[in-house]
Amino acid sequence: MRLLVLGGTVFLSRAVAEAALSRGHDVTTVSRGASGSPLEGARHVHADRDAPLPAELAGVEYDAVVDVSSRPSRVRSALAQLRAAHWVYVSSISVYADEATVGGAPGMLPQHEPLDEDSDDMADYGRLKAGCERLVGERAQSRAIVRPGLIVGPGDRSGRFTYWVDRMRRASDGEIVLAPGDPSDRVQLIDVRDLGAWIALLAERRTAGVFDAIGEPASIRDVLDDVAAGCGALPRWRWATDEQLEGVEVSPWMGPRSLPLWLPRPAYDGMMTHLAAPAFQAGLRTRPVADTARDTLAWLETADDPALTGLTADEEREVLAAFG
Repeated sequence: MRLLVLGGTVFLSRAVAEAALSRGHDVTTVSRGASGSPLEGARHVHADRDAPLPAELAGVEYDAVVDVSSRPSRVRSALAQLRAAHWVYVSSISVYADEATVGGAPGMLPQHEPLDEDSDDMADYGRLKAGCERLVGERAQSRAIVRPGLIVGPGDRSGRFTYWVDRMRRASDGEIVLAPGDPSDRVQLIDVRDLGAWIALLAERRTAGVFDAIGEPASIRDVLDDVAAGCGALPRWRWATDEQLEGVEVSPWMGPRSLPLWLPRPAYDGMMTHLAAPAFQAGLRTRPVADTARDTLAWLETADDPALTGLTADEEREVLAAFG
């Protein structure tokens, strides 16, 4: 397969390129080179996607193109300039306007109104992805739309999962560690390497369709226990309710003074409980969370700037003290 990955140097797009190379495919990556280094074994083309793509790309017939952009102008330009038998567009579950319904899937949930013009406002992210999806749907005859949820693993600089890996590497045996919400709250995530391998497979097989790309839901207790096991830690969890966390001004999901993976319920019951079966039927395979945690820890210990977010050690002590 002759595969073009628009990106290919950082996190998910790099994982796609790596997976395709491991399967013996001819891979070309395209980036400005500002965020990551070219991948050994792939042909790399230096290009700014805000400008016309180089003629050396536009003149080739690709078996598949993989695009992860959230900017409609870039997706529109690529669709107009590139020739490919199959297109895989990596969207997001953020296209869904309903975040409360459990067991959602494509065709079952309402979506945000697509935004066709670029925006730098993160509040527009879901609409931007929806706009890019619409462009791909209109202009690519053979296509797969992949909507990931929470992507984790080595190289993840969002802090949403890495926070817990970092917390476990600092935890002494038996230490009390603050944990969010109800232990039975459901959480969904997917290792970037598993997602990358599946996207490469969709491209190779020219699989068409729309998929939510996510692992099976598990309780947050099980997920955190698996993270601890992968990091060789033995913490004691101190569970705090939504109301308790909100009362001491802890934020959900990610960012400063937050507890990552926590989402207030029932408003976000559906955000991490999407129907995973269709993706598995289309070839997705996932590894144990403990393995992801172990490998993320190994990456974290050598990363120059992992950009961790969440509660600081002092903030966690302060919150725990407030709960008595």
